[in-house]
Amino acid sequence: MEIILRQENKNDFESIFHLIEKAFEKEEYSDHKEQFLVERLRNSEAFIPELSIVAEIDNDIVGHILFTKLQIKNESQIFPSLALAPVSVLPEFQGKGIGSKLILHGHEIAKRLGYKSVILLGHQDYYPRFGYKLCEKYNIKMPFDVPSENCMVIALAEDGLKGVSGEVVYPKAFFE
Repeated sequence: MEIILRQENKNDFESIFHLIEKAFEKEEYSDHKEQFLVERLRNSEAFIPELSIVAEIDNDIVGHILFTKLQIKNESQIFPSLALAPVSVLPEFQGKGIGSKLILHGHEIAKRLGYKSVILLGHQDYYPRFGYKLCEKYNIKMPFDVPSENCMVIALAEDGLKGVSGEVVYPKAFFE
């Protein structure tokens, strides 16, 4: 099974919408609206075209990941960072390493683009394998109430989180 990872294009939008819908259909901790979030983010200033990535098998899109701009802000400094949200794989292709490939590929592109960190809300048992650590370890706080074990961050570069602390500022598109 050959998996091709590439940047999304306009012809993919409908397939991606349905893929995300199916991927989160049975997800307990979901509002089942992730597909609309991706559309809003795609049309926002937070969008980075190179970081909206699809996974294809036999010319069919089976996975998608999106990283968008966000900030970590304290009283005196603003640190640019990325949000990973969401990562989606069709149910029949889950557990085959496609999500992992998308995450690692996205990290590489983000590094090349000069980003130093990624923040996410996710399953505490899944993301640490990629190097994600609890935000609280870096004194990074979410702007809303969420269990601390689900708030994670990764440094993409050596010292990528050195001196970084504050509250995460998500783009408006996350809340519309």
